[in-house]
Amino acid sequence: MDLIFGNKPLLVGLHLAFGIIAIDLFIWLFGELVANSKAYKRIKTVGIGAVISLFLSWFFGGYYYVHYYGTLVKPVILKGAAPWAHTVFMETKEHAFLFLVPIGLTLMFLTFLDKAEFSASFSKHYKLLALTAAGLGLVIGAMGFIISSAARWG
Repeated sequence: MDLIFGNKPLLVGLHLAFGIIAIDLFIWLFGELVANSKAYKRIKTVGIGAVISLFLSWFFGGYYYVHYYGTLVKPVILKGAAPWAHTVFMETKEHAFLFLVPIGLTLMFLTFLDKAEFSASFSKHYKLLALTAAGLGLVIGAMGFIISSAARWG
C-alpha cells in the first residue's frame, strides 16, 4: 500500500485522473439526456461510473490533503509568490467539492427512475444538473491547477 499512499505524485495523479473521468462521465450523461437516449442500462452505468470516479478522486485527493498538503505544500504556497492560491482557491475548493458529491449522487439516483414519467420541465432540470456537475468539476480542476502551480512557483 505504500506504493500508492506513500507516493505523493501518484496520489495527485489518481486524484486528477478520477476527477477527469467523473467530469467526462457527467458530460456523457448530459449527452445521453439531450439525445433522449433509450439506452437505460448504459445511462445507469454512466451515472454509477461518474459517482464511483468522483468518490475515488475525493478519496485519493483527501488522503493527499490530510497526509501531505498541510505539512509539505501549504507552507510553500503561503510563503511563496502566490499565497492567494491557497487562501482563495484551496479554501474555495475545500467547500465547492462538497456540492459535487450530493449533485453526483442525485444524478446517479435519477438514472434509476422511469424515464417515461419525466415531464419536459423535469427533464430540463435533470440536464441542467448534469451540466452543473461537469461545470463544477471543471472549475474545481482549474482551481487545483492554480494551487499546484503556486506550489511549483514556491
